Amino acid sequence: MQDAVLAMLAKEPAHGYHLHARLQRSLGPLGEAMNRGQIYVTLGRLERAGLVVCERAEGLPERPERKVYALTPAGQQRVAAWLAEVGWPKPDLAEFHLKLAAAAAARLADPVELVAAQRRELLRRLREVQGAVLAEAAGSPAVLLLEGVVLRLQADLRWLEACERAWSRRGNENGVEGG
Repeated sequence: MQDAVLAMLAKEPAHGYHLHARLQRSLGPLGEAMNRGQIYVTLGRLERAGLVVCERAEGLPERPERKVYALTPAGQQRVAAWLAEVGWPKPDLAEFHLKLAAAAAARLADPVELVAAQRRELLRRLREVQGAVLAEAAGSPAVLLLEGVVLRLQADLRWLEACERAWSRRGNENGVEGG
């Protein structure tokens, strides 16, 4: 959640309420259960860590002083590192989806390239696990676990293909190659 909030702030400084709304929109029905308070707790942690700064901004008459959060240089570096990160069993689907949405919204990275990097990592892991399955003795209890890992990787790869199709279409609709 922290990295997604930071990436959303990379586009522009924002109020906690605005960040909550953007995260909910990005997650669709999965974001409906997101507690607004969680955003403010996350922003407080990020501020204490020196990744965001909080400024008072003029607001509406009924809320004259609202807090606006913006990235610090350290926050910008963390966003860049998060976007470059690939791995498995990470990401969880919602986190990876938010990474793609935030990268596209703030024009930090091409979502199709992020999907491709994740796919390369999953394919590498799949080759490793398939080799481990072949190396195990027939009937070994470890084979069942390894086969489960293979199935999970294959499912994740299919989902990444769907992500690539969706983000490629979105980029082509916007007149941009890939994202």
